[in-house]
Amino acid sequence: MRLVYSLVFYLATPLILLHFTWRGTQDRRWLQHWRQRFGRPPADAQQGCIMVHAASVGEVNAAAGLIESLLERHDAPVFVTTFTPTGSQRSQDLFGNRVAHGYIPLDLPGACRRLLNRLSPRLMVVMETEIWPNLFHRAAEYGTPVLMVNAQISSRSLVSYRRFARVTAAALASVSRVLAASEEDARRFVDCGADAARVTVAGNIKFDLSLSPDVVERGHELRAAWGAGREVIVAGSTHEADEAALFEAFTKVLESSPDTLLVLAPRHPERFDAAAAAAGRCGFSVSRHSLSAVPGPSCQCFLLDTMGTLQAAYGAADVAFIGGSFSDIGGHNPLEAALVSVPALTGPDMSGQADIHHALVAGGAARQVQDAAELASAMAELLGDESLRRQMGAAGAAAIAQNRGVTKRALAHVSEILDRVPGNPEAAP
Repeated sequence: MRLVYSLVFYLATPLILLHFTWRGTQDRRWLQHWRQRFGRPPADAQQGCIMVHAASVGEVNAAAGLIESLLERHDAPVFVTTFTPTGSQRSQDLFGNRVAHGYIPLDLPGACRRLLNRLSPRLMVVMETEIWPNLFHRAAEYGTPVLMVNAQISSRSLVSYRRFARVTAAALASVSRVLAASEEDARRFVDCGADAARVTVAGNIKFDLSLSPDVVERGHELRAAWGAGREVIVAGSTHEADEAALFEAFTKVLESSPDTLLVLAPRHPERFDAAAAAAGRCGFSVSRHSLSAVPGPSCQCFLLDTMGTLQAAYGAADVAFIGGSFSDIGGHNPLEAALVSVPALTGPDMSGQADIHHALVAGGAARQVQDAAELASAMAELLGDESLRRQMGAAGAAAIAQNRGVTKRALAHVSEILDRVPGNPEAAP
């Protein structure tokens, strides 16, 4: 079945490159480094490295603590791969030249073989839901252990993996260990063909996220600049469907709180113009961060159209809305709001963040709404009740504290696996 999968992937490659080209019309970084997409890593990627794959921004953020610990505790160089340019940029922002940065190759047999021939990784760490049949197969052939960290399978993805059960099972057979984010994720991996003896519930590594003091300070500065007496809603990582519900709800909020500021951070940079235009069509006065660092008093919707500003913006918020939850995305990470003790509101679909969302809702740190009317009501309630906001913010901090420690557990598995790698200089004698 893997041969059939490979043939289909080869046939689909021109369409994938066409998609990259289309994305490149809006973000030219999609047109760069195509050699890496075919298994030719950057020159600074070293042989015998620990390779960490984190597909995009969220996965890079989740892996940050683990990568820092790998740099501190192991002598092997680290090579971080991503799939998206925004993920690559985030990796560079976090780690600079302390690690090598590159793109994961397309899952073609030849591309995977070239990458492994060139690097001979000591270990491959794969974050979250990234199952690559050819890459995993080649890694097993080359004797490179594959460790899946924060491994998750959403209910939507489970349907797809079951549809290609033989290919998925064969890929998982090449994985040395699966560190599942939750009990449900563990069951789903076993259901997809993973060896139950190799699957461990380690918890969700996103609970180990932390903020640097400068991000916290930047949040305080933003709040002062936006107006300490002005109510602020920050909507992060939004998609088009999120914005449709959000703008409808915000229109109602303005009826009772006309000075409220909506800070909007679309998930994808190529949508900045479209999001600004949509807000303008709804009648909002719109300003853009790229043109003015501070929104004027008449601004109703402030577009964060620059990268790396969302976390500080959450720190300046009274209420946060988590994007991807009115779309078919399954929601983005609500812990980004909880980290700064800000109550989070989500739409009806948080299936991609199910365990985190459940912990926050159960603890009283987040609320889920079903439509724009409920969203407007929840926003109005929270904006009008500072005590409730503080209570939900404290509940978020408590939920994070209760679930920390996943990075430490993952590092123990990394060390155990490395000790078993033949020829590894770190291996026990």
